[in-house]
Parts: sequence; structure tokens; C-alpha cells
Amino acid sequence: MRLRTFESFGLIKNGLLYSYPSVQENIETEIVVVGGGISGALTAHALMEKGYRVTMIDKRDIGQGSTSASTSLLQYEIDIPLYQLAEMIGEKSAAKCYQAGITAIKDLDALVRKHRIDCGFKNKESLYFAHSKKACKNLQKEFELRKKYKLGVEWLSAKEVLNTYNIVCFGAILSASAASMDVYKLTHELIHLNVKRGLEVYDQTEVLEFKTNNTKPLILLKNDSKITCKKIIFCTGFETTKMLKEHIAKLFYTYACVSEEKIKLPKKIFDTLMWDTNDPYIYMRTTDDGRLLIGGEDSSMNFSFFQNHIKEKKTTALIKKIQHIMPGIQYIEDFSWGGSFGSTKDGLPYIGKSSEWKNALFVLAFGGNGITFSAQAMDIIPQLLKGKKHELAGFYRFGR
Repeated sequence: MRLRTFESFGLIKNGLLYSYPSVQENIETEIVVVGGGISGALTAHALMEKGYRVTMIDKRDIGQGSTSASTSLLQYEIDIPLYQLAEMIGEKSAAKCYQAGITAIKDLDALVRKHRIDCGFKNKESLYFAHSKKACKNLQKEFELRKKYKLGVEWLSAKEVLNTYNIVCFGAILSASAASMDVYKLTHELIHLNVKRGLEVYDQTEVLEFKTNNTKPLILLKNDSKITCKKIIFCTGFETTKMLKEHIAKLFYTYACVSEEKIKLPKKIFDTLMWDTNDPYIYMRTTDDGRLLIGGEDSSMNFSFFQNHIKEKKTTALIKKIQHIMPGIQYIEDFSWGGSFGSTKDGLPYIGKSSEWKNALFVLAFGGNGITFSAQAMDIIPQLLKGKKHELAGFYRFGR
């Protein structure tokens, strides 16, 4: 048993970068951001930029939820293909959601550059390849629609993909917009940056009850302290499903592993994110220290008692798949882990107000590209706080 692989690669690599006190007295503030993951970090940053007085709380240490398990792929693509999303919400609306993903990647790039945050951010391309002949037909349909809306794509034949990436497939879409980074480190560094500007952060702070029906929301803590505020922003990911009667997401457990350093790969792969059309799909990217990260093998079941055993079996399955996709690859596992996530029926997040909770907004960035959804919330949430409409908020609304 390799106990060192129990935690995620990002957490082992970075450790606990910053630690904060727990709440030990009553606090009065303007906005409380609940959740210290990437969604909370980006939301709090956007609110600080607008001049709000912000307090962040988390029941764990910062970044210890789904963020620590994230594989940090930044894609404009949504888990639901564009042509399928078009059937759900209309072609132009679907295209706007995809285009918003491209903008989000650019915004994250600008944010990292502006504040000189060392998080391994690197702009890349994205290769979406067909795992079968049947899937190739649908992928070509997807390509034509992306091309129509000028999403920066080109079609690669199976031979071109094999020659360039050593990947066996039946054709692929190559997209110009994608990136990768260490999202755990970005989360910590962005929060630490804003602490210097007045953001109040408390970890290891467990909530007993949220009372949002009052004129001023009240948060009662398990240690008998309380927090009074004007608005609560819930950035609590998959755990929020327990708070809502509305069924907003299906929860699943996903797995990932990363190779030893200096793995031998075609040069182009180091500049490309890769994922296939299978269900569940497999996805891959290289890290800034020369490893190959692969993820997938999603499961709706997770038994905590057998978690490590299941993880090892899933890792073995992932390695077999990558060896089939990339013949001759010498993949030596170094770390492996698993994490809980959520997915929605249309692949879109829930960002905005729920009728079930007064004086509260939500940033629930479900799906394979939750980081880019969280980046979009940096623009949406401040607009909603001012009582203004936002074009994307209509697509991401509750009750849809």
C-alpha cells in the first residue's frame, strides 16, 4: 500500500501554504463568503476589488475541499457538447456559454499576470478526440458548430493526431484556447493577497445554522459565536446539494494519477490538454515539472472504508487506458487520488439567487471546467449585488 498517494498531488506538492484562525468571537461584516476553495477565492477577490468588506469562512483548512483534488484543466468546453447544449437552450445561447469560457481563461491569465502569482499558469491548446467511429460522426458535427461561431478550432484526422501526439483515435478537434495551472496554489496565493488588503479569513470554523430570513443574515457557529452580515455568498460546491430542495446536481467521485517526472512524450503534448469522447471521458495534461496527469474513471459510488482500495483499482484502469490510447508509453505512477464533484444536466453551473434562501447568492461551479465558471462569477456576482442583470446569469439561474 502506497500511503503517500492517498492525498492529491497538489496538496502533497505544496503542503498547507497559509493557515488562518478560527472564529472565537462575534463578528459583524458586510459580505460573508462561505467556502475557501477556488470559487470562494475568486469571488472574494472580485468583491474586494469592488470595495466590499468581506469575511471568508471554511470548516476545513483553506483549499482542502474539491479544490485540493482538482486536476486544474482550464477549458472553454462544457461537459455537454455544444451541439447538444444548443438543443437544450438554443444555438446562440449555447455559443455564448462556450465563448464565455474562452473569456474566462483570458481573465484568469490576466489576473495571474497582474498580481504575479506563481501557480504554474500556462496557456495551451486542447485536443478533443473521438474514441470510436460512431463518436467521430458526432464530433465532426460538434466541430462544424464550433467553427460556425468562430471558437478557434481546426479538424485533425486520425493520422495527424497519431503522428503529432502518438494518440490512437478516429479524429479530433484542436482548440486554440485552453490552459493549465496549480489551482490549489492559486487559491492560497489569491486569498493571501487579499488578506493583505483587508479580507478577513477564518478556517476550521463550523456553522451550526444559517439564518437568512432576517433583515441582516445571521450565521450561528458551533462554538456559540455568531457572524452578522448583509449578504452571504455560498461557494460550497457539491456540499450545497444538502442545503437545497431543488435537485441541482448529480454527485460523483472521480480519480486521477500523475506520473514520475521526465516522462517521455511527443513535444506537442506538453502544450496541449487532451480528453476523449467516451463516457466517462479520460483527460490528460502535463504538469509544470514534467509529469503526465490523467483522470477519469468516474463513479457514482464511494465507500469511505474501501476508498484506498477503490482508488488503486481505478488508477490501474486509468493507466491501462492511457497505454491503449498512447502505444509504447512508459507510464510510472507516482501519486494518485480521488475527489467528490458534481455535474448538472446541462453542464452549466448555478450562479445567482435561489428562491429557497433570502439574502444569499450562490457560486456553484459544477462540471469538468468549474474553474472557468468560477472566473465568470467574478463578473456576475458584483452585478447581481447591485441589482443589475447579467447575460450569463439567465443561463446559470436556479429553477431552470
